[in-house]
Amino acid sequence: MSIEQQIRLEKKRDGLQQAWNIQHEKVKQIRQRLVIENGTTNQFQLEQELKQEKDKLENLEAELNQIEAALQLALQTQISENKVKISPPKPQPTNGEAPPFITGAPITQPRYFFGREKELKRLFNLLKRHPLQNAAIIGKKRTGKTSLLHYLKNITTTPAEQLRPEQKSDWLPHPENYCWIFVDLQDARMQSREGLLKYILESLKMQVPTPCDLDSFMNLVSDNLHSPTVILLDEIGVGLQRCRELDDGFWESLRSLATNHTGGNLAFVLSTPESPIELAHNTGHSSPFFNIFGYTAYLEALTEREARELIASSPIPFTDEDVKWILTESRCWPLLLQILCGERLFNLEEGENDDNWRQEGLRQIKSFTHLLDS
Repeated sequence: MSIEQQIRLEKKRDGLQQAWNIQHEKVKQIRQRLVIENGTTNQFQLEQELKQEKDKLENLEAELNQIEAALQLALQTQISENKVKISPPKPQPTNGEAPPFITGAPITQPRYFFGREKELKRLFNLLKRHPLQNAAIIGKKRTGKTSLLHYLKNITTTPAEQLRPEQKSDWLPHPENYCWIFVDLQDARMQSREGLLKYILESLKMQVPTPCDLDSFMNLVSDNLHSPTVILLDEIGVGLQRCRELDDGFWESLRSLATNHTGGNLAFVLSTPESPIELAHNTGHSSPFFNIFGYTAYLEALTEREARELIASSPIPFTDEDVKWILTESRCWPLLLQILCGERLFNLEEGENDDNWRQEGLRQIKSFTHLLDS
């Protein structure tokens, strides 16, 4: 994908995000009216209206997910190309020079991830003892759910020279024993039963059988999984809405595998905009798989201390006045912090001394004002 195509896609994504925000608010208002409506006729009409508006919301979300998947694929392609050119890959610089702030893609390298200390303590506490326990990460769109999944996967095995000074990485007693499998259910290859099962087996370095069906998968994993393994399911809602092959029988088998057949060595961590049980109900699923998530991490804004740490990573320090303004306008949401810090850094690098960057920053975060809703 060319730079021009990527820019066009990002603009289209931002426009769709605004439309999604408006439609989401409309659905929420209809639901509120439905709760207080007593008349049978009016209630029926509201239910029909709710169904129509939810369909529109799902269509917008599907289109938005497709664009985000295309942008993510472009990013992964760039990373792969860089790996071909540079072998072995060089560690990230440790001389204090920070990269530009990241706004358009999930954060995959731990040194650029900030905050979520409370959630990380709880999540790793569930995963460092047997039996491993399951968890759900819940948050609005663009709250950093995918970035948090990547951080869980990478932080414990990233070399110290590729981390920030004082960045905690000793979350697990023996991190080298763990296998982490990141599954992006926006990826079309993960949306068929066979494709997903093959991917998991290949990640576990197990021989893929022919045919690769659910029975053979269950037998292989039950017999051969002897080390702690965490499957990270990103965009689980997409899998439930679009993937007919990932039916209740499929999810029930995964539940059985984790609870009865792997000696406590298998756990799932999923990301979703709502609770797993509500998500399953709203998409017509009833599998008990969605009842096994004993801990739920709700992603809210960062603490002020965490937000200040992110801001302080700028290679050019910001004034106290700028820091205060960024904290106020972002309300400490990670994405909004990244956007506003990026605008201020660009302004400083260009040697500009005016406050035009603030106006541009507010324009850039307008697409994500849903984060500021109470």
